[in-house]
Amino acid sequence: MSQIGNQIVEFKSQAFVNGGFETVTKEDVLGKWSVFFFYPADFTFVCPTELEDLANLYEEFKAIGTEIYSVSTDTHFVHKAWHDTSETIKKINYPMLADPTGTITRGFDVMIEEDGLAERGTFVVNPQGEIVAYEVVAGNVGRNAEELLRRVKALQFVADNPAEVCPAKWKEGAETLKPSIDLVGKI
Repeated sequence: MSQIGNQIVEFKSQAFVNGGFETVTKEDVLGKWSVFFFYPADFTFVCPTELEDLANLYEEFKAIGTEIYSVSTDTHFVHKAWHDTSETIKKINYPMLADPTGTITRGFDVMIEEDGLAERGTFVVNPQGEIVAYEVVAGNVGRNAEELLRRVKALQFVADNPAEVCPAKWKEGAETLKPSIDLVGKI
C-alpha cells in the first residue's frame, strides 16, 4: 500500500544533536519540510557513508527550509558514542533520532522485524505532516544526498506551483511542464 499522502505517526524521541540530547515529537516536525532518513544501525559500514553525504549537504537542506532527521533503532546514547568515536559521524549537525522501541520505524513501515532494524528508507514530509515522497533501498546499497536534495526542491516547487510538474532530472530554475490536452502525445 502506498505511503503517499499518509500522515506521519505520532512519536516522541530522544535525539542526539549538537553535542546534547533533546526530545523531538511530531509537533516539532509540523510546519516545515522534513526528511526522515532511516538506516539499519550505528557502527556499521554503508550507514556512515550515507550520513556523511547528508551532513555535507545539510546547510543546503536548511537553506530550503528542510530539516533532516536520521533514524535508527539505536538509543540516543549509542548515537552519542558513535559521534564521539567516528570522524565521519562527528560531521553530523542534524538530529539523530533514537527509536529503540521501533515506534517511528514501524510507523513508516520500514522495520525489519526479525532483526529489530530499519530498512534504508527515505521519506520526504511536507509541512502538513504528509509523506510526499519515499524510497526504500536494499540494505547493501547507499543512497545519494544530491538526488534527495533535488527531489525535495522539486516537491517544494510543485507544492508552490500546483499547475506545473517537474520532468525527469529537473533542477531548480529549469523549465517545468504545464499539463494540458495540448501536451498529450507531444513529449
